[in-house]
Amino acid sequence: MFLTWSIRRWVVALAAGVGAFLVLGLSTAVIPNPVFGRTIAPTSWAMNVLIVTSALTGLLVATYVRNSGRALMPSASAEPVPGQRAVGRGTLGGMLAYLAIGCPVCNKLALVALGSTGAIQFYAPVQPYLAAAGILVLGWALFFRLRGELTCRLSPVAVSQDEAASAIQQEREQESPVDKSRLLGR
Repeated sequence: MFLTWSIRRWVVALAAGVGAFLVLGLSTAVIPNPVFGRTIAPTSWAMNVLIVTSALTGLLVATYVRNSGRALMPSASAEPVPGQRAVGRGTLGGMLAYLAIGCPVCNKLALVALGSTGAIQFYAPVQPYLAAAGILVLGWALFFRLRGELTCRLSPVAVSQDEAASAIQQEREQESPVDKSRLLGR
């Protein structure tokens, strides 16, 4: 499957994966930086979730790039069957992963709804499940997009006018023979 991807698709997958890693990692402060901070240190699994989410996001984004040009192994199907709902699934998966790796008391929605103690007591234990759900949804979206590349599509056959006329003439000749004299009224 992935061997049929063009070099351009792999470059997009790498760029989107690195971009997702930086955006998610820096904004949630899983990657330490001077702009964003955390009140509670990242969990031991947050970096693993960030890496898997970034890889799946990169691959998913690359499925939207036309697969043309040199491939590692050419395929019969040049481009995937479009998946309109995969975009929503990918976005949902990314949002779930973002909520999973973020600081529980830094999440304004959880803080307003539950307070700081409630966020730690109720929201933090749910975060691993959000991470698993986010990864599953991203994997589902990627599977949905890749499944479209495996389907065979019929391509129109180009036929010249001479070939078409010849085929019509052969069909006429194969029809039941009719006495031409009867047709002429003799």
